[in-house]
Amino acid sequence: MSAIEKDFDRLALLDTGGWTQNNHYHNLLLRYVPTPCERVLEVGCGTGSFSRRLTQRAQEVIALDLSSEMIRVARSHSAALGNLQFHVADFMSWQTTESFDCIATIATLHHLPAHAAFKKLKTHLRPGGVLIIIDLFEPERRLLTANGILDATLNVAAMAVCGSLRALHNGRLKPSRAVRAAWEEHGKTDTYLTMNELSSLAAEILPGSEIRRLLLWRYLLIWRNEIAVTG
Repeated sequence: MSAIEKDFDRLALLDTGGWTQNNHYHNLLLRYVPTPCERVLEVGCGTGSFSRRLTQRAQEVIALDLSSEMIRVARSHSAALGNLQFHVADFMSWQTTESFDCIATIATLHHLPAHAAFKKLKTHLRPGGVLIIIDLFEPERRLLTANGILDATLNVAAMAVCGSLRALHNGRLKPSRAVRAAWEEHGKTDTYLTMNELSSLAAEILPGSEIRRLLLWRYLLIWRNEIAVTG
């Protein structure tokens, strides 16, 4: 079992629902799901909170996660949904010839080899399909640059907003000590793309992507497979 699997098996057992920096953006992401939408793939579904939202927009939702414990919890919350399938799978070694009208992935890409992951995501997207990515990024460390000033400003704002929203929705300013310890341990091996690296990679593999910074230490990337439709 890989370190990432162990980390997320541990985190699954600590999950209590409530507001998070990821589900804060679920409504935003749903705006980009195409209509009509036959099939959606979610890569890195965790306990399935966004997967369940997707069932309201698509005829069929396939959701993958590396963690068997995450999938166990996801299934336990989703038994009544007949159009949702969960699978324990590593996306990079997942073997399928299927394609999808929409592929969504939340805070997962930084666990994958970015170049290869972008290519595989693109491969499984149908002509006219939409790729939706939200993930964390590495802030610009050179503070005396435009991006450095922007990232530093957003960081200060994000800390205030995050604490306020967590207090409002969860009744506390911080997650529990056990949850913080689990995320801190996991974070020791996390690496992220900078916005410049992301832009370069997207220009190479997903030309025409829409990319923007979001407030809570995340970016949003939207790519529409229009090239395959026209050519």
